[in-house]
Amino acid sequence: MYKKMLMTPGPTPIPEKVNQRMAEGMIGHRSGDFSELMRRIKPKIKDVFGTKDDVAILSSSGTSSLEAAMVNLAAKDENVVVIVSGAFGARFEAIAKTYPYNVHTYEVEWGEAADPADFKDFLNSLDDVKVVVSQACETSTAVLHPVTELGEIVKDYDEEALFIVDGVSSVGGMKFNMAESKIDCLISGSQKALMLPPGLAFVAMNQNARQKMKDNDLPRFYLDLNQYFDSLDKDTTPFTPAVSLIQGLEAVLDSVAEEGLENVYDRHAKMRDMLRAGLRALDLELLVEDEYASPTVTAFKSTSDELSHIKDELKNNFGITIAGGQKHLKGQILRIGHMGYMFPSDIIVVLGALEGILSKYRQNDYYGKAIKEAQEVFFNDL
Repeated sequence: MYKKMLMTPGPTPIPEKVNQRMAEGMIGHRSGDFSELMRRIKPKIKDVFGTKDDVAILSSSGTSSLEAAMVNLAAKDENVVVIVSGAFGARFEAIAKTYPYNVHTYEVEWGEAADPADFKDFLNSLDDVKVVVSQACETSTAVLHPVTELGEIVKDYDEEALFIVDGVSSVGGMKFNMAESKIDCLISGSQKALMLPPGLAFVAMNQNARQKMKDNDLPRFYLDLNQYFDSLDKDTTPFTPAVSLIQGLEAVLDSVAEEGLENVYDRHAKMRDMLRAGLRALDLELLVEDEYASPTVTAFKSTSDELSHIKDELKNNFGITIAGGQKHLKGQILRIGHMGYMFPSDIIVVLGALEGILSKYRQNDYYGKAIKEAQEVFFNDL
């Protein structure tokens, strides 16, 4: 018997009080109780997204927020630029190519962040770009893009061009200020740093994006976000919502407020730094440079055989589930999620397990080495 630990980059563990709130019982989604719930949630969720504008809530997967942003904010035959540095940038690219847009792809080597100067040259080589899409954290590689610098480049190119940011694996785990970063639309999903089961998607838009959306005549129905924002004004949703998840969302937002947003962000950054220090002590090569390391997920490299052994041993002997690489990084990296309901003590546990696994597999003494480095990071920051 062992306690199971879910340390993937999503889904992530759910706090017990969130589970309890979701189990309280169903309420009618057209009732005054539900309207009151939405009324309480609306101001609280704005803080997490770093915006003064409303945040639409969809009852669907995080991918729906990507498609909703695209189909509402890009009009037919417009030029759209998508930054692709991993599997989820590629997914956004695939979504864009589904619709009647002129899609231009800015390719970034997987594991690296977008270079602002090079991206500026790429963007300036194109005419009349109306929408630019980037990830904040590319979940498949654990890289953090310089979103604020990219946003400034977009607005220098054209003040009217819209900047869409995929924050699915970063909202709730790192600080956003949509206005300062020139983000017109920030999207996310429930199952990562927001500590909920899969099933909710979120779209935050400023007024410029809202106006473009109203003027856009591209057909859409369930993903027509005009309906969601109009319904928010009435403290409801246009279609049947995932009521229990929205009840849980309020518990999440209350928990975040109780801890304090800055403390939440500091905790995520500390877990990242502890884990990276510990992995280095185990002679494991990190995929991403320190400057662009995500506070929510960390990726490391090794041989295919060793990575397979590590993943299996963690699951079978310690009950710890982590994730492998995606697409062409499959068999080349492992990814450890550290977001949401996760704490420095969890980092110590996984590093302790890795010490034993690698000591035996490599016939080398790693005992205590990773934990020592992680403890030094933790206590030096106190």
